[in-house]
Amino acid sequence: MGVTIKKFTGEDLDYSVIINDRFTVDSILFLTATEHSIQYTVKKVLPYEKQYSEDPDNLLDLQKYIDHPDKAIFLAIEGNDIVGLVIVRRNWNEFAYIEDIKVDQKYRRHGIGRLLMDKVKDWAQDNRMTGIMLETQNNNVGACKFYERYGFFIGGFDKYVYKGINQLSDEIAIYWYFIFE
Repeated sequence: MGVTIKKFTGEDLDYSVIINDRFTVDSILFLTATEHSIQYTVKKVLPYEKQYSEDPDNLLDLQKYIDHPDKAIFLAIEGNDIVGLVIVRRNWNEFAYIEDIKVDQKYRRHGIGRLLMDKVKDWAQDNRMTGIMLETQNNNVGACKFYERYGFFIGGFDKYVYKGINQLSDEIAIYWYFIFE
């Protein structure tokens, strides 16, 4: 697999970014907190498919990321296809905040997520940030396990953050951190 990771530039505005980010939910992380740590166990659930829908009203203005010192987009490209991307910005707390990271379903488990994360790590260190942070849901166990393997740890969680979108939602936001040594 000949995947190249490159920083998004004005020349890339003509690319259509269609990444199938669908995944099967067959388990969730059940979180518990003590005074000094957050632990989880994996709990099986009835399987269902989930996909993050792109709301045109909420899409990031990609042009704002071109040549911006505190924002970047990195693309994973194979041939003429974008097969993954990561969108990152400097957060108020001097962490690199990953706004979105996704790899097309057909290209998962080939190291592309790690290559994208490595690029974020380099960018954050080059810009003298404290580390990397991101948020995902407790039902995206594959992503959670990837972040943990990469070296992230859970710094917090919020069981109400998605209630504003859907009052019946039982998804829990998990905040992951990777702190540079």
